[in-house]
Amino acid sequence: MVAPAPARRRSVQRAIRLDRSLEALPFFRLSDSAEEDVIDFGDDEGHRWRVIPSPDDRVPGTFDQDVYVELMRRFTESGEPDDGAITFTLHAFLRAIGRRVDGRSYEQLRGALNRLEHTTLESQGMYDSRKSGRADVRFSVLSSVAVERRRLISREQLQLFDTIKLGEPGVARVVLSAVVRDNLAANHVVTISAGTYWSLASPVARRLYRLVEVARAEERLTWRVMLERLAEQLPLAQRYPSHLQRVLGPAHEMLIQSGILRNAAFRQQQRRWLVDYVLGSRPS
Repeated sequence: MVAPAPARRRSVQRAIRLDRSLEALPFFRLSDSAEEDVIDFGDDEGHRWRVIPSPDDRVPGTFDQDVYVELMRRFTESGEPDDGAITFTLHAFLRAIGRRVDGRSYEQLRGALNRLEHTTLESQGMYDSRKSGRADVRFSVLSSVAVERRRLISREQLQLFDTIKLGEPGVARVVLSAVVRDNLAANHVVTISAGTYWSLASPVARRLYRLVEVARAEERLTWRVMLERLAEQLPLAQRYPSHLQRVLGPAHEMLIQSGILRNAAFRQQQRRWLVDYVLGSRPS
């Protein structure tokens, strides 16, 4: 008798829909060396975008970025429910993002969910809502988070008991912000491949992939951006052109190898540094 083929992870097969307006703005800090407590991003017309952490916490970082993408995958896969609610076990969630399942990672996940709930996103003319335009708005990615300890432990978690120091694995119920849901419902989105996202080993490459998809959603075949502006938009803590090129270079190589980009080149015009991107095919 031939054994059935192992089931493929659903996350590899499914596309993820993300809010296009949010993807175009900085949110997750991509370097632990950043000293700023607030991300502040603006344009020449006086519009402003701020990412404000809750007191005694920090701006969301690289782990939080992965949690956000997995939440959006689950929201997409669940059919984007009208109430914005999705439910999952912490154990299954950590397994899905390729993280070791132990007491420390459970606490990291709880912390990330709390940051996504309590970090304030404040827009003054920067965030484009399909419902209210560019009106001033304050919101968080998650409007509510509830994590409860499980009373009944599933068999797959029994083997974890020796490593869990901070209580039993829990079940989380989170609700996606109505502001984000409105843009998803209006199809103001970018679409990424979960398999491609998780194949990128660098947090910078993962973030740049999502930003490149914003350019693709705008029907661009090429994208030219000032290096300094790109650093603010990702965002990166480095500011010197040579430092930024060293950080972005490996990410460019990953995106070219995956087919997301056909080419990426740094160019200097007088005293300004630019980055020229040639977009590749959309990942399947």
